[in-house]
Amino acid sequence: MMERNHKPLKKSTVPMALQDGYPSKSQDENIVSTSFVDVLTKKLDAFYRLCRPYAWTSIILGIVSTSLLPVETLADLTPTFLIEVLKAIVATLTMNIFVRAINQLSDIEIDKVNKPNLPLASGDFSIGEGIAIAIISTLTSLAMGVMLRSPPLVIALVIRWIVGAAYSIDLPLLRWKASPLMAVVAIIILNGINVLPYFVHFQKYVLGRHLVFTKPLLFSVIFMGIFSVVLAFLKDIPDVEGDKEFGIRTLPMILGKERVFSISISMLLLAYGGAALAGVSSPFLLCKLVTLYYAEFFLMHFVR
Repeated sequence: MMERNHKPLKKSTVPMALQDGYPSKSQDENIVSTSFVDVLTKKLDAFYRLCRPYAWTSIILGIVSTSLLPVETLADLTPTFLIEVLKAIVATLTMNIFVRAINQLSDIEIDKVNKPNLPLASGDFSIGEGIAIAIISTLTSLAMGVMLRSPPLVIALVIRWIVGAAYSIDLPLLRWKASPLMAVVAIIILNGINVLPYFVHFQKYVLGRHLVFTKPLLFSVIFMGIFSVVLAFLKDIPDVEGDKEFGIRTLPMILGKERVFSISISMLLLAYGGAALAGVSSPFLLCKLVTLYYAEFFLMHFVR
């Protein structure tokens, strides 16, 4: 009889669980889990790009600075006071998410030219998702203001909502960003005049004192007003190409980028020079030292 040559069976490279054409339950769960993590990561990254948290620095510093204006002694800086400052910051940042969302919803086509990495322009967020973020952030912010039982804080948040919407939405008498004058007015209101309700909130509703408008408050409003004008000028410089394509007349388009930049630097020097003089003339030694330090830092790192 002939002997049959038995060839060794090759081990299957296909996992047993896949030999019937279907993945195992555990593999299916892993695929779903990985997919969910990927989607969540992408959405969080898109939300970060929508919010642009690096721009929150000015809001945080502005609220902290305003909260210190009615402080009279170190005894006022209690844990309760600091918590109230934090609450005001969170409520304002939440409303700022609405401002960012409504701006990007209104500028999708422009952002495809100027800032294609933004989530609505790139398609990472749908229009529906952008609208949902705008609505949720608005309701959350206003709810926080109402829970804090502070009318001036609610007024500050409502002002931010109204001006943010008027700045971006393309409706009659709105779309303030299309007008150089109204764009400046909007930013002055948000960053300058809007200091007043925050001051009232901290002085009357947090510290429980009678309302008194002080000289430091007046100086802060003037300084922030000048700073806001500079901000309004500078923010349009990188967006000239997209604004020109869609017919939005901004100051850099009218006067030129270099001239607007030069004017802005001159105004900043005026504002910081006034701040330095105010600090040096202060009767408090600590205020003098801090002012001199920052004046030197500004001259060395910014003016050169």
